[in-house]
Amino acid sequence: MKSFFNFKNLAVFLFLISGIQSFAQNREALEQRRLELREEIKKINDLRSTNKAQEQSIITQVEELNRKISATQKLIRVTNQQTNLLTREINENTRQIKKLEDELKILKEDYAEMIRKSYRSKSQQSRIMFLFSSENFLQAYKRLQYLKQYAKHRKSQGEEIKANTIKLEEMNKSLSEQKKSKENLIAENRETQKRLEGDKLKQQALMEIIRKKEGQFATQIKNKQQEIIRIDKEIDRLIKEAIAKTNKESGSTSRDVFELTPEAKVLAANFANNKGKLPWPVRTGIVAMGFGENRSSVVSSITVNSNGVRIETEKGATARAVFDGVVSEVQVIPGANKAVMIRHGDYLTIYNNLSTISVKRGDKVVRGEELGEIAKSSSTGKTVLYFLIYKNMQKLNPEDWIYKM
Repeated sequence: MKSFFNFKNLAVFLFLISGIQSFAQNREALEQRRLELREEIKKINDLRSTNKAQEQSIITQVEELNRKISATQKLIRVTNQQTNLLTREINENTRQIKKLEDELKILKEDYAEMIRKSYRSKSQQSRIMFLFSSENFLQAYKRLQYLKQYAKHRKSQGEEIKANTIKLEEMNKSLSEQKKSKENLIAENRETQKRLEGDKLKQQALMEIIRKKEGQFATQIKNKQQEIIRIDKEIDRLIKEAIAKTNKESGSTSRDVFELTPEAKVLAANFANNKGKLPWPVRTGIVAMGFGENRSSVVSSITVNSNGVRIETEKGATARAVFDGVVSEVQVIPGANKAVMIRHGDYLTIYNNLSTISVKRGDKVVRGEELGEIAKSSSTGKTVLYFLIYKNMQKLNPEDWIYKM
């Protein structure tokens, strides 16, 4: 009689389990990324809706459309990856279902044959005669053991059939759900693709206007770059002054790096250990301009450099401390509203473009504490926080420090 419980089948089973777990992990990661991208697109749409009442420049409209198009394209790619992964899972499950059905068929045939044999010799009398017809005690004992093993094997086969039948039902149910999920993803992708095509048409119409007046728009972007450079230089100056002032108060003559007390060293180490895990400095928002060199989405030959990130958020939003620290400076930056500088040992976080301030120099703040309301631009209608991270005078990329920025 054939049994499927052997080392070869066990190894195959374990291999299949590991494959299923790998599929599940990949699927969960893709689903998480898909939901994040959908949330990002929702934020972009919400912010665009909030700013609709304000007459926006063509450059602003193109920048917003480009961000949305980029996020939508990523969403389509991730959804396609999910669909392809589901297709592989469906194919693999289909193969396993066929294999299980074949094994179940053999098990049932085996079991049916056992039942037929058992029925032919089912009477208690025939079993007793089978034992009494033994030539000696040893043979009778062996026959008794055989009858017990036979009954045990028949019971085992019955249980295996039952277990495999349940497993087959579960796999068929899972397969049905996977096919439904795939159909939903395909339908969602069609709708996303339609919206993408509509946004691209709007983008093309705006870019046509820009091409006709490229020189004029190039001048606007260059002026914007000059304004960013001016603000960044002013922030650099304020940081250098803050270092010198703080060190002077502690009796040090150093002007480029903070002299750290034992307590400040611990704070700096804790801040460094949270790299990549710091919270966003706003409750909700999107990165409108990244750190470093940003190629213009309007005039591709122009790049705009930034020492920090610009985060577009909702009207009335407040800036929040990303880590425990001490307010080092509160300053007004001409043309850029107010800035709060928080010291974390020899690390600094700067929150610029605030209309109101709720802290003062020397205040101890904790992670998540509100620092002030972010200003709304009168020209664009946008509420944008300019956020920077420094280590002494060294500029750091906030996107490396803030969780999922």
